[in-house]
Amino acid sequence: MILKFHKLTEKHLDMVRNWRNDPEISKYMNTDDYITEEAHLNWFNKVKKDPTTKFWVVEADGKNVGSVYLIDIDMINRRCYWGYYLEVSARGKGIGRLIELNILKYVFEKLNLNKLCGEVLSSNYIVVEIHKKYGSKVEGILRKQIFKQNKFIDIVSIGILKEEWEEIKKQFNFQEVEIN
Repeated sequence: MILKFHKLTEKHLDMVRNWRNDPEISKYMNTDDYITEEAHLNWFNKVKKDPTTKFWVVEADGKNVGSVYLIDIDMINRRCYWGYYLEVSARGKGIGRLIELNILKYVFEKLNLNKLCGEVLSSNYIVVEIHKKYGSKVEGILRKQIFKQNKFIDIVSIGILKEEWEEIKKQFNFQEVEIN
């Protein structure tokens, strides 16, 4: 499988907005709101100017299948947050594994950060387990942090340190992806 990360541009906006509005993706996002074209464009214009944010479209074997992002990149404390999502047809094919391992490599070896953090809805236990498989630790539970689907939902706070990555990467052979 050939995987590439392309910097998010205007040409990707309709596709990404459709993904973000897909119930199979949005059920694991922090909000329930339908994302309008105007709101999506406003969001894009904000993040493209933000030096603490990086958004990519994930391409697998020539087909765009999802997005991966880094937010709150803090070069002083050398940490950031991240997340990704895949369209349903791309799940279960090893793409998430490649995204995870390559983002870890990028964050720790290219950006030289010390910690990669994430927050996952507690209902998305499969993703929590995937993160744990690749070295992240559950650092805490933010109880009833998000109001979604007419109820409060816990957030699982995860993190991995550079030194943990140095140990875990020895266990995995993986194809490095092109990250623009």
